[in-house]
Amino acid sequence: MSSTITAMLTPPVTRRDHSQGPPVAPITLVEYGDYECPYCHQAYFIVKELQEQLGDQLCFVFRNFPLTTVHPHAQHAAEAAEAAGRQHKFWEMHDTLYEHHEALSDKYLKAYATQVGLDLARFNQEMAAHGYAVRVREDFLSGVRSGVNGTPTFFINDVRHDGSYDLVSLLTAIEDAL
Repeated sequence: MSSTITAMLTPPVTRRDHSQGPPVAPITLVEYGDYECPYCHQAYFIVKELQEQLGDQLCFVFRNFPLTTVHPHAQHAAEAAEAAGRQHKFWEMHDTLYEHHEALSDKYLKAYATQVGLDLARFNQEMAAHGYAVRVREDFLSGVRSGVNGTPTFFINDVRHDGSYDLVSLLTAIEDAL
């Protein structure tokens, strides 16, 4: 007799998380992502399409899962997104990082900070001090506890989506969750 173990999101989504869409939406889609990951770059555009199609039916949440052994700039990029978040520009930086996922060295991160309108002195100070490394690590560890072992990994209403992350597969899984 075989049984399937369903991986669940741990911890559940809270106000601490970066989210877009109504918190009371019938679907919450959580992505554990890495800004330097080419697969996450592809998924970024799929999530944008899901948001467009589902509108207020979807709350999208992003958590950091930098795979530092294969993506040397992923950790700093995640810290840059968190630093931007402290200046209320998380999503602007998130989008910029994914749209430029092949250019994430520190000089580019500073340029993106300027581009999205951050206080550059504050950003530089926080990045030099690795002020958001703990936050990124907390996200990473929550991913490990949730059964994340690669990026992107999605959770639909707290249940890990183990299928493909193409648009049709995700829409089908979301419909099934409803």
